Amino acid sequence: MRLSANLSLIVIGGGYAAPMLIVFNPAAGAGRRRRLSRALATLVRRGLRPDLAETRGPGDAESLARDAAGRGVPVVVAAGGDGTIAEVAAGLAGSAAALGVLPLGTANVLAWELGLPPGPEGAAEVVAAGRAALLRPGVARFADGRQRLFVQMLGAGFDAAVVAGLDLGLKRRIGRLAYVAQSLRELLRYDFPPIEAEIDGATGQAASVIVTKGRLYGGRYLLAPDADPLAPGFRVVVFRRAGALHAALAGAALPLGLIPRLPGVEVVAASRIRLSAAAPVAVQADGDPVGSLPVEVTDAPGPLRILR
Repeated sequence: MRLSANLSLIVIGGGYAAPMLIVFNPAAGAGRRRRLSRALATLVRRGLRPDLAETRGPGDAESLARDAAGRGVPVVVAAGGDGTIAEVAAGLAGSAAALGVLPLGTANVLAWELGLPPGPEGAAEVVAAGRAALLRPGVARFADGRQRLFVQMLGAGFDAAVVAGLDLGLKRRIGRLAYVAQSLRELLRYDFPPIEAEIDGATGQAASVIVTKGRLYGGRYLLAPDADPLAPGFRVVVFRRAGALHAALAGAALPLGLIPRLPGVEVVAASRIRLSAAAPVAVQADGDPVGSLPVEVTDAPGPLRILR
């Protein structure tokens, strides 16, 4: 991790002088760094001088954000993909610090969800303006005592198997196409072990489950039309039918916004979800592999301020 020595003073929303930290995930290479430079240039033009910290591995973004919030830094900006944003959000949970977003990842689902500008200059203008809303993250609790905060969604089953098997080097080279390639591989080998889903006390069986705070999945693709990341609770997308054919149909329906209309798919509003399975079933959260079932999902204890 690299942290600049002196924390500069900036103006947030034109109201007061305060420090800001940008947590940057440089994993995608030179292209991501160039977009960060464009965002920083915009902030400088607005008279801001934020500090920059770079992550070196999993958990760094959360640690950097928690340390900054503990020192009273009022704005911490996640510069990276959805996984980096989720880590920074976890580090800020329970604090008064606000989360800013510079969407530099592959899918940038939360940024699309909140209507943030996709370009680095526009996103930096949102950070500089400093207008905040209350984001309501979810939290996943695993049997081994671990907890994982997520800002967009958690998946168990086929999509989590795709995330777990993804070649990160290939993802850096070809972006979203790496997910397509891995999905095709999983269609040939994933055996769809049944998942026991308890949703607000009602139980049933599923082939895959996605618990989402927002409407979108994988970018701008519609998954749960009535979801709202600024409201308590979740939408649970339950895929009842197992097998490669049904998974392939879901993959074809996703870019058309037709997932909620597929036979065997239910979208249910819920506040507490418990997922378990007799066989090992992978779990992903905000596009990162986070373990395996069983898992219990609820709202995080409190909301998080986010600049939008």
